[in-house]
Amino acid sequence: IFDINGTLIDIETDERREDAFRALTHFLVYQGVSIGWRELRDLYFETMRRQHAASPEAHPEIDVVSVWRALLEQHATGLPDALPVEKFRQLPLTLAEMHRALVRVRLRPFPEVRTVLEQMRPRFRLAIVSDHQTPYGLPELRAVGLRDFFDPVVISADHGFRKPDPRLFQYALAGVQARPDQAVYIGNDPYHDVGGAHAAGMKCVLFSSGPVKAHPFSTPADYVIYHFGQLPEAVRYLASPSHNESTHS
Repeated sequence: IFDINGTLIDIETDERREDAFRALTHFLVYQGVSIGWRELRDLYFETMRRQHAASPEAHPEIDVVSVWRALLEQHATGLPDALPVEKFRQLPLTLAEMHRALVRVRLRPFPEVRTVLEQMRPRFRLAIVSDHQTPYGLPELRAVGLRDFFDPVVISADHGFRKPDPRLFQYALAGVQARPDQAVYIGNDPYHDVGGAHAAGMKCVLFSSGPVKAHPFSTPADYVIYHFGQLPEAVRYLASPSHNESTHS
């Protein structure tokens, strides 16, 4: 079971870039919404903050589609005559997709990812657990040619909470019909990925794909890899009868 960003996909975004919000405000004029780009940007992040703060979850996740819906409800002054109601209803999703596309700087799979997945697919059920947004994660997996490898794809925004909440991992385990001791999680964050997988009873491979985020409650991974091509070796080691509980790297 895999994380997405930082594990399968090497991605960079600049969420606050001015030209993205300028483009969004120009587009919104044609949908009957008039707002300045600075105001739009401030409202976007403030609405995200409020949604996050209002969550009862220990590890809250926001939903960007509902963020854009809230903004539209506040600022739509009436539908243009030529704009169908159904189109207006779809605008929150459209805006979420547009914003992500406009702030994206880099999107590519890590080296050897597809080769390794093709090797593993005949032998293993492959799934996703990701702190992500569905309007981002699924199109980006498709864009780099990886979507068809995974079933199920468990996205945090669809549930309202993030890793390390073990429920996300449990949903994926149910989807692949496996017990925790029969599964391995592959991620790049010692707290959210390793800690969450361990809380769900799974072993975890840490892919050290970039700077490791320190966290006071991080737990050691069961195996550490430094390029994706090492993953099959890690899985063999963790599945071997001689495997002990010490961290291997």
